[in-house]
Amino acid sequence: MLKQFSILNKKKIINDPVYGFIRIPHEIVYDLMAHPYFQRLRRIQQLGLTSYVYPGALHTRFHHALGAMHLMGQAIESLRYKGNEITEDEARAVCLAILLHDIGHGPFSHALEHSIVTDIHHEDLSLAFMELFNEEFDGQLSLTIEIFKNTYHKRFLHQLVSSQLDMDRLDYLTRDSFFTGVAEGVVSYDRIIHMLDVRNDELVVQAKGIYSIEKFLIARRIMYWQVYLHKTVLSAEMMLVKILQRAKLLANSGVELFATPALHHFLYHKVDQKALKENPAELLKLFASIDDVDVMASIKVWKDCDDQVLSGLCRRIVERDLLKIRIQSEPFLIEEIRYLQQMCMKKKGLTEEEAEFFVFSDSTTNYAYSERSDNINILQKNGDVLDIATASDNLNIRALTAPVTKYYLCYPAYLSQYDLVSKTPTNQA
Repeated sequence: MLKQFSILNKKKIINDPVYGFIRIPHEIVYDLMAHPYFQRLRRIQQLGLTSYVYPGALHTRFHHALGAMHLMGQAIESLRYKGNEITEDEARAVCLAILLHDIGHGPFSHALEHSIVTDIHHEDLSLAFMELFNEEFDGQLSLTIEIFKNTYHKRFLHQLVSSQLDMDRLDYLTRDSFFTGVAEGVVSYDRIIHMLDVRNDELVVQAKGIYSIEKFLIARRIMYWQVYLHKTVLSAEMMLVKILQRAKLLANSGVELFATPALHHFLYHKVDQKALKENPAELLKLFASIDDVDVMASIKVWKDCDDQVLSGLCRRIVERDLLKIRIQSEPFLIEEIRYLQQMCMKKKGLTEEEAEFFVFSDSTTNYAYSERSDNINILQKNGDVLDIATASDNLNIRALTAPVTKYYLCYPAYLSQYDLVSKTPTNQA
């Protein structure tokens, strides 16, 4: 009787602001959600410092994981309705795969992807967490891991987790547009899911859903340039990266900085693939102890430290006094970058190395759709399967397959009077 009560007690529903009520479909989902390593996602911002531009963008990776799992449940139901066989074990495994797909994210999500650890993608850490959970839960995640790694014989299950039309993208576009208020990012996730089918073990979309896919791709492009890569967001998050770079530089020089125990380890030790393989359980325990709170608490203390660079950057983040940013389609002139750095050195008494933390240039590249990997396939009425770029009569879709690169230059506002307006890509950085 007690066991029955325990099982029933795991059949929870969660009130999600985007989809309404979300049902927990399996007991193990509840157990994993209750795990401290998963609860940490409540303290990881889904959109890094995007709230500096869109104040409502304060949702977390926890919200996103639940939303993606909810959409996965709808996708399974839709595919089964069309006669595609998905066993209960497979349904549970693919739900767990999408639930845990982002558990490897570090503080502020993508903003510090390569700042906390070195040469370790968040998906590598997500897989490591799954393998750890698999041991803890007596092998119940073995099939989940196969699906996540794309080694399971039903490839379409992996595509539901990771592809150009997966439940991850459907949720984050829907959720991020909701919390930012950017209406152009809204996608018809429910219609897309109901148009899904499987042919030759590949996920396809029925032809009558092609316009929803076109809108999905256009919405994704808009969200990237209007939200994820918004110039002010880019400035704020690059400053966050520079802060961690400076803190690690000082740590490696023997300077003792304030930090929580978990953050201290990542500042004073190199954590890479080798470290992950040597002692995964201990490293994951440390990684699961670090979140946005650790980093922001340190930034609040570092703004009063003796190092002019670290304190200056941290003060700017705390007070939202961000570096100005210019974006253009060609690389910035080396002369312009060097000139601004010299003016920064002169006005603030910085060395050349220190000035590079305040004046720097880089680029960012994005494309809404790639024809070279995990194509979005449209199932024609005659049974043919065509790539969306071929099947669509919308010329914009073909244009969206080309990568777009934008170059940016960040510098303090007090250097605005020294701007050199460069329009010719000669002698480029």
